[in-house]
Amino acid sequence: MKQQVINWALVGTGGIVNAFITGLRAAEDAHARAIVSRSKETAEVFARQYGIDKVYTDYDAMLQDSSIHAVYLGIPHTFHKAYTIRALKAKKAVLCEKPAAVNAGELSEMIETARSAGVFFMEAMWTRFVPPVCKAREWLRYGLIGEARRVEADFCFSAPMNPQSRLFNLHLGGGALLDAGVYPISLASMVFGGKKPEKIVSLLSLGQTGVDEEASALLSYGPSRTASICAALSTAAVNDAWIYGKAGRIHLPDFVFSHSADLTVYGKYTYHYEPEFVSNGYNYEAAAAMNCIREGKTESEIMPWAESLAIAETMDEIRSQWNFRYPGEA
Repeated sequence: MKQQVINWALVGTGGIVNAFITGLRAAEDAHARAIVSRSKETAEVFARQYGIDKVYTDYDAMLQDSSIHAVYLGIPHTFHKAYTIRALKAKKAVLCEKPAAVNAGELSEMIETARSAGVFFMEAMWTRFVPPVCKAREWLRYGLIGEARRVEADFCFSAPMNPQSRLFNLHLGGGALLDAGVYPISLASMVFGGKKPEKIVSLLSLGQTGVDEEASALLSYGPSRTASICAALSTAAVNDAWIYGKAGRIHLPDFVFSHSADLTVYGKYTYHYEPEFVSNGYNYEAAAAMNCIREGKTESEIMPWAESLAIAETMDEIRSQWNFRYPGEA
């Protein structure tokens, strides 16, 4: 039975939007209807590359297009709040790149707008939806490693220093914590029930542009439930994730881009899971969002609003420990 085709407008033309549309084209009953960019020339090049029907340089004009069902925001974090709220008020579903907002206060406003408008809104934490992470979540749900006690996860890479780039620009919400640290924090949140940690001990290392080039934290989710996370923009690392329980462990190699998962049940067996991986993985997130839209849901059960807010509050607390604020924050 054919499903409703969801027409998307993509906002931005950077690397993350290229990754998303690659996945979107592999998802069933999805159509990239429009591209939005401040530069008409850039948008037209993008549209020709991917066979997109419409080009907009005016965001609000796109929101008036009745053929658009959903908006994907792949622009810097500092623009997320304003663009999300405008889309939701125009009754367009929104999939907003992670982190969904610079801080929890902004995210709260976005969520309240979605709730009032009765429109779907989700933080685009694409790793939640790829098969190896879904399998790890299943193993946890079935208690195959017993009670989860510890998470270790890093996302550290070395990016070329460019003070004007999104990663290193303070005015664009740059820094390791928001861009990279959100992934291991989200993984820990998934393992430990989606709640904010009870205690946080953190370290930040500020670089020459004023953003945090490295961030690490120890998160406590209650007795014997801890997570150790690290993120970096200028130091590469082996970015595996480990989830340890009383009866076993789960390993997600290169977890942000994981194509496999390994389960070890102590004294019994080991199991290697490596399913067929379709496209680049963003297709799974897109499919999940579209299913929610078709079913009339306003939020995802896998990446719910309350959990996105708890993750934002966790990152706020880490930054507050080091008195690190972005321009315009109170």
